[in-house]
Amino acid sequence: MTDLQDLQIDHLVIAAHRLEAGVDYINNTLSVRLQPGGVHTSMGTHNALLRLGERQYLEVIAPDPSVPNPNRPRWFGLDSLKSYSPPRLVTWVARTPNIHNAVLSSRESIGRIEPMSRGDYKWLISIPPDGIMPFHGIVPALIEWQNESHPAEKLADSGCKLIQMEAHHQLQKRILAVFESLGIHGLLSVFPLTTDEQPYLDAYIETPGGLKNISGRIV
Repeated sequence: MTDLQDLQIDHLVIAAHRLEAGVDYINNTLSVRLQPGGVHTSMGTHNALLRLGERQYLEVIAPDPSVPNPNRPRWFGLDSLKSYSPPRLVTWVARTPNIHNAVLSSRESIGRIEPMSRGDYKWLISIPPDGIMPFHGIVPALIEWQNESHPAEKLADSGCKLIQMEAHHQLQKRILAVFESLGIHGLLSVFPLTTDEQPYLDAYIETPGGLKNISGRIV
């Protein structure tokens, strides 16, 4: 079992059909500018980043048309996006010092542990074989960084800070049981939905212009 104090919110994931559309969405919603990230060649994706704290950030990620399509499903459900799909908050990533113990502790499958890299950064991350995040992204991907430094530490201070996360799902009790098995406590609230509603995440971010909301709600 992982230490109950070990798991932390590492970053939020905004999925977009095109990176430019995702960057515009965050720029317009938060009134701040993102910084270029890089390319994940094995996944055929690229990203842009926004610092939310010393070891916390927001990531906009999209398929990269300049690299070949991967011979596997892309992560974070990116292959399910359509050209008309608006950018939205699809999941979050929880940081752990021991991803192998954390994955074994989970009472439900959250994916396989795979090595990844981007530039000088290397990490281990849990990825479902089909690329679709469990429980509509409310149960997070797990990450263990292999570097002493963290990507957020090299990003410019945007004046933004993650204040609160909320999740909405019909399977509230099952999700809370997974959180309990992983040692996730107090990182976000989970609220029940009726059967005809689509699950989603909300993130509330303090910005230089006040408190703003980034949502995964499909409207």
